[in-house]
Amino acid sequence: MVAGEPSGDLLAATVVQALRDRAPGCVLSGIGGPQMLAHGFDAWYPMQKLAVNGYADVLAHLPELLAIRRTIRDRWLAERPAAFVGVDAPDFNFSLEQALREGGIPTVHFIGPSLWAWRGERIHKIRKAVSHMLVVFPFEERIYRDAGVPVTYVGHPLARAVERVPDRAGARARLGIEQDARVLAVMPGSRAGEVRHLSSRFLQAARLLQLRDPGLQLWAPMANAEREREFLAHAVGVAGLQNLHTVVGGTHDVLAACNAVLVASGTATLEAALFKRPMVISYVLPRLSWWIMRRQAYLPWVGLPNILCRDTVVPELLQDEATPRALADAAWKALTDEAAIQRLEARFTALHDELVRDTPALASQAILEVAGRG
Repeated sequence: MVAGEPSGDLLAATVVQALRDRAPGCVLSGIGGPQMLAHGFDAWYPMQKLAVNGYADVLAHLPELLAIRRTIRDRWLAERPAAFVGVDAPDFNFSLEQALREGGIPTVHFIGPSLWAWRGERIHKIRKAVSHMLVVFPFEERIYRDAGVPVTYVGHPLARAVERVPDRAGARARLGIEQDARVLAVMPGSRAGEVRHLSSRFLQAARLLQLRDPGLQLWAPMANAEREREFLAHAVGVAGLQNLHTVVGGTHDVLAACNAVLVASGTATLEAALFKRPMVISYVLPRLSWWIMRRQAYLPWVGLPNILCRDTVVPELLQDEATPRALADAAWKALTDEAAIQRLEARFTALHDELVRDTPALASQAILEVAGRG
């Protein structure tokens, strides 16, 4: 298995456990994070090696990434595992999957890439690389089936991991937050590039919000200690910032405890929606990466809540639009517009219900069948 970032680690961990339950003695190894390791996964490389974003960042790390992929490809071609499972990280995994499949090793890809959003031409590579695709959104099944790729809709694991009615009071008690406090979750992403491009904007916006409400608390769950250090280095440059708290991990407690979220586009936006929290979605890339991605995009949205609802239910402020003032104005509405908050809670509850399936059972069964162990 290969998972390349915290969201993939979280998604894969439940499947790792289900595979162990269904196939005792199953050996699982490759690249993974702490959640997978906690279930007995053997990580040959730290997951952070693959956590790069944007074309410029990828190019800077390309020699190391290619060396890692070549090493594990050759090792698996020699050791002949029963199956390979690529967890997200499509740019890394699809080439690896194609080489392994051509070498006679069945391949499963968990979480189909966003062909419906951009780079739809990847379906041709997927057809060559993937023996079986596992998708987490119901509308994706038809896309792969029509393209001739075996596919199973397994639901989204996060929908099972999050309570339908989040316990705000309990989360605040665990974090030591007063029950009547106004709390903004600040989530600039799990990758170094995301933290670099978004942290200052988010923190400057938060400072503007604190001028409106001096008691506003800021809580930032960080993917690891390194991201926390990088984030806090940006905070030093924001004069007058108050009530800033960081926690390594603890994302779900922070989302349950907060009133609204300032969040980087990605899986965290879906987590925020499952916690029924109003949010402002943002993303900033190097100029070249942004230009390339915008030319390849198909949809008017980048945030998963808007894509899944097929509507702009939460604001998206991207690239040059992501100014501290604009972010602060949008976040203030997310914190204070009670009528909009209630409408959003109802919409996100319906979305939550659509995504709930027994994902670990469905995914592990499909993987074992591909491996000839079903």
